[in-house]
Amino acid sequence: MRAMPSTADNRLTLSISLVLYHSSLELLSRTLRSLELALYHARESGRLAQASLQIVDNTGSIGYQSQLEKLLADLAIAQELLVVNYAQAKSNEGYGAGHNQALSQANSDIHLILNPDVELAETALSEGLATFAKLPQVSLVGAAATGEGGEAEYLCKRYPSILVLFLRALGWSWLQAPFKRRLHHYEMRELADATEETEVLLVSGCFMLVKTAHLKALSGFDERYFLYFEDFDLSLRLANFGSVVFNPALRIVHHGGYAARKGWQHRRLFIRSAGRFFNQYGWCWL
Repeated sequence: MRAMPSTADNRLTLSISLVLYHSSLELLSRTLRSLELALYHARESGRLAQASLQIVDNTGSIGYQSQLEKLLADLAIAQELLVVNYAQAKSNEGYGAGHNQALSQANSDIHLILNPDVELAETALSEGLATFAKLPQVSLVGAAATGEGGEAEYLCKRYPSILVLFLRALGWSWLQAPFKRRLHHYEMRELADATEETEVLLVSGCFMLVKTAHLKALSGFDERYFLYFEDFDLSLRLANFGSVVFNPALRIVHHGGYAARKGWQHRRLFIRSAGRFFNQYGWCWL
């Protein structure tokens, strides 16, 4: 495997992409504030050399753009810590396409794919960058997460089945109850007891810390996935370059929700992307 480029003192450079679509500006503000603290910690710990953030707005609204620009001006993150660039997409081509637009501008050792509804623990980036130093064979690092109420979220997954996705998409607890063990197996709930990096198959796209060279070699996300399953597809393709791991010390808070909680439009997109995923990688029914 080709050695990862780095600065002379072995600190790493980091690029970050963040894609918006009518995203809550209140949550975005919290995301950026937490990112700022995590960047300071990573720099002080000797893990980070410099960082840049590319925000891609798929919203296409002048009103939203003006509010966003005011938010970024009010945050006033120090340029020596983080260079922030903002771009409006010409049209909404999907989540992966937005991140690919940002990735095309990236010139870094490590790239962070980040959702605007995620808050980072202060040590999150220090822990994530340390994984690449400790385990050179790693290509992708996923995070341990809680929801906004402190409940555990399970962002790493095993290969999905139609049954599991059907149960999760409906979101009916009474129907899920008889299949509790199967659902927990899919969600890799045993990772709650992990104390060190553990190899996994699939990582959630809300937080993916990746070697930039590997992302570029793959041309980033497959843009045929408009929304949903683009992260599973990317996880499987990145595994051809190196290990995909979960780091229990890398902690985030995820304020997002499942497709089942977002209405039938999201369910429709979920089903369409699921079909593409299974056609590409193989169908598993139970």
